[in-house]
Amino acid sequence: MKQTLVLCAAILLISAGAKAQASSYDASSNTPATASFAAVSPTDTPSLSASAAVPQSPAEGALEAATAGGSSAKPANQEPPPVYGVFQTYNWQATVGYTFFRLYIVPRVNTNMNGLNLGLVWYPKGLWVGADGEFIGTWGSAFGETTKYAQGMGGPRFRWAAPHGIEVWGHGLVGGAHLLPQTPFGGQGAFAYEVGGGVDINVHQKRWAYRASANMVGTRFFDTYQYSPNVSVGVVFKF
Repeated sequence: MKQTLVLCAAILLISAGAKAQASSYDASSNTPATASFAAVSPTDTPSLSASAAVPQSPAEGALEAATAGGSSAKPANQEPPPVYGVFQTYNWQATVGYTFFRLYIVPRVNTNMNGLNLGLVWYPKGLWVGADGEFIGTWGSAFGETTKYAQGMGGPRFRWAAPHGIEVWGHGLVGGAHLLPQTPFGGQGAFAYEVGGGVDINVHQKRWAYRASANMVGTRFFDTYQYSPNVSVGVVFKF
């Protein structure tokens, strides 16, 4: 009986010691965790923005930057485009070409003549009106002899710019004419004038153009009025 009481007392002591050890273990493990959690303040945690929380791709970043700065971004040192005139800046035009001239000398007497056409035009500062000078020398046959005709004239010329590098012009010239050989109808010199126009077709070289023209030439040989047409083609050099 005495041994039984001793055994029960030992069991109770062992049980009480185990409970005390378990209680001390819980207190030692929970207290530091609670203290460390309480020591950390909510204000001490770093704030994270939405952009940092969600990764952004390079394409989305470039699109966002272009959208944000597109309205306010302006190219540096932007200058207005240059303005060019309607006509080219060359003031002088020199022409050389071929001329066909049908000269009506007297009633029922006429001759077809071929020759050379020379011209010089000056446009002040690229204007649409300028000064025109022209010389024509042609050869033909009349009265059974070789006939020579020459004229020199000057006057105003007017031009208009057309599409595709085409320039249309008109002129009115006055001057004098000379006819060879001597005829029984009268003198060899006469007053002359010319009215007509033409077109210049500019090529890739800005200084060169092709020219075609048609004119009516009026002369006063032998106290008679002559109205003779001429047609010319040639090239123009601009300088």
